[in-house]
Amino acid sequence: MVTAAVVLAQSGAFTGGTWELVASSGPVVTAVLISLVLFSLVSWSIIIYKGVVLNRAFAQSETFLNVFRRSKKFSDVNAVCPQLKASPLVGVFQAGYVEINQQIRASESAGAARPTVRSLESLSRSLVRAAATETTRLERRVSFLATTASVTPFVGLFGTVWGIMDAFAEIGRSGSSSLVVVAPGISEALIATAAGLAAAIPAAMFYNFFSSRIRVLTTMVDDFALEFLNIIERNFT
Repeated sequence: MVTAAVVLAQSGAFTGGTWELVASSGPVVTAVLISLVLFSLVSWSIIIYKGVVLNRAFAQSETFLNVFRRSKKFSDVNAVCPQLKASPLVGVFQAGYVEINQQIRASESAGAARPTVRSLESLSRSLVRAAATETTRLERRVSFLATTASVTPFVGLFGTVWGIMDAFAEIGRSGSSSLVVVAPGISEALIATAAGLAAAIPAAMFYNFFSSRIRVLTTMVDDFALEFLNIIERNFT
């Protein structure tokens, strides 16, 4: 008895392997594969970009905190901010620094004996707005990874279903249900499924990884804002 593998080999249906199947795919399956490749390329671009950005944000945040806690003047801290712009803490500090300077100038115009911050609530709102802006900046483009992880398996499944439909249509046209007739269409369908998973799995993994790192940075931002407020309350009220 001749096995299915021998029959397929003798028929020459798979002489070119996977690439031949991709090249011979129908227009719908080809469009599905192209869209999955595009999803994967964009996802990997984002993964590399966000990996670099978040690593830099962590490193520069640690440097900024060291400078902030050692410095005796906010002006000294502000002087190093241009070199540490990748840190979300810099944006929060600069927003607070601008608000403090405005309030101090107002108090000096009013004849205050020493620099005074009159409204901690206004300062707090400035810090909250800046923190929200920095968090949004950190999260930018990461949502595409979530979209890729959730959508591409279904795009691949669509290609699979369409390939199976083509396989059954070929059975109807040829009047034969042998494996030689059915196998190419089924193989095309399974390639679409594999491509969908290949795009989705890295996107899901790195989305979760980046989300956890962004949460850590967001916590650092919130803690820094509270520390900043405490310093202002002790020294300028």
